[in-house]
Amino acid sequence: MNTHAKPSKLIKGATGDWEVVIGMEIHAQVTSRSKLFSGASTAFGEEPNANVSLVDAAMPGMLPVINEECVAQAVRTGLGLEAQINLRSVFDRKNYFYPDLPQGYQISQYKSPIVGEGIVIVDVSPTEQIEVGIERLHLEQDAGKSLHDQSATESLVDLNRSGVALMEIVSKPDMRSSDEARAYVTKLRTILRYIGSCDGNMEQGSLRADVNVSVRRPGEPLGTRCEIKNVNSIRFIAQAIEVEARRQIGIIEDGGKIDQETRLFDPARGETRSMRSKEEAHDYRYFPDPDLLPLEFDQAYVDRLKEGLPELPDAKKARFISDYGLPSYDAGVLVADKETADYFESAVKFGGAKRDPKLVANWISGDVAAFANSVGSPIAQTHIKPAQIAGIVDLIADRTISGKIAKDLLAIIIAEEKDGDPRAIVEARGMKQVTDTGAIESAVDAIIKANPDKVAQAQAKPSMLGWFVGQVMKETGGKANPQAVNDLLKSKLGI
Repeated sequence: MNTHAKPSKLIKGATGDWEVVIGMEIHAQVTSRSKLFSGASTAFGEEPNANVSLVDAAMPGMLPVINEECVAQAVRTGLGLEAQINLRSVFDRKNYFYPDLPQGYQISQYKSPIVGEGIVIVDVSPTEQIEVGIERLHLEQDAGKSLHDQSATESLVDLNRSGVALMEIVSKPDMRSSDEARAYVTKLRTILRYIGSCDGNMEQGSLRADVNVSVRRPGEPLGTRCEIKNVNSIRFIAQAIEVEARRQIGIIEDGGKIDQETRLFDPARGETRSMRSKEEAHDYRYFPDPDLLPLEFDQAYVDRLKEGLPELPDAKKARFISDYGLPSYDAGVLVADKETADYFESAVKFGGAKRDPKLVANWISGDVAAFANSVGSPIAQTHIKPAQIAGIVDLIADRTISGKIAKDLLAIIIAEEKDGDPRAIVEARGMKQVTDTGAIESAVDAIIKANPDKVAQAQAKPSMLGWFVGQVMKETGGKANPQAVNDLLKSKLGI
């Protein structure tokens, strides 16, 4: 595990270096059509209080009934985290009063969760990888939502979220920088999306993080932690950690001490502020829910779910490296999004031809990604088809077009010929590069003849060759084969 930070990750204070220690509780909304203990819909964006059953509204005498799909999703996720699956777990009541919690308690899991310890391998940068331990994953109900901005005099309550299934994924305090925390949440979200157990849409609230932050001198015991509640974007998670670590360092260096408490991050002000003193487990009076039997299933049930899992990101990355010879970084970029990884494989294998995987990867993570960003769309949902990328790469490989012409060709596909076949466009528009050395030679001779002064300069300083290459390319409308131009110029100039 990640016990100590590298020196480069330490934060410099007024009195020396400090190490930040980060643990996270991720609340991931389970992908299922109905709630954890009722048949009410989980659809997002409905009218307030449209998706509320009598169970969710806590009407007297209503009894919860477990939704098996939510159990299956939690087990799948546990398997994806390489975690211990507990064949017996218990639902507890976590008691607290809040206007958007009609029961006066939340059904959660405390001492016996459905999933135990696991591990997530996180790429922090192209050259650094860390392991983050998973403490546990448990199932619980979400609360409703209090709305304070709809009326000048009243707070309103929307119970659409009340009873929606959440997986709370608790990490160990294994992260030592905001970059590590950002990379961890990104990787966890990728795993959840691959499995299909949570859509990971932070803007819709289906993935939220409680971030625990403490600071200490390197090598000392853990400091007192503060919990920053409900941070709803990866960027804000990183900002909240930076701000909170510096706040704590400032207090300790001034001779004060950190109070264990729950805080909120205000992105507009770039600060965290106190929300309440931190509750302990005994404050919630946990006890087993008397309406629900312990949740039990057998190993055969777990094995069936394991067989149905898709290839997960780490396995896919390893396969892209071994099967396609991709560098680790390129493979990591592609597998971060399942649809992008599928898009890449479709392009590489299109038509059963053999083409250079690295070149395909470069086009997808370069020009195609740039276009996707410009229109705010995922790569796989743009109108550029994997077959068109395969066609462009094939045209470069057989020297029909140069890399520069290929960029012009992609621009035509984007702007004018959405369904166009790259080879047909090249034929129709006369975009083939000139490989006929006779035609290139006459252009080279003309440029040399017209620029005797530049010839002398180039012979004295061979780096001037680039100017000649540019002139020849201009003369041939950018269609001359750059390698042929280079070779001819070198022989004629005697470089």
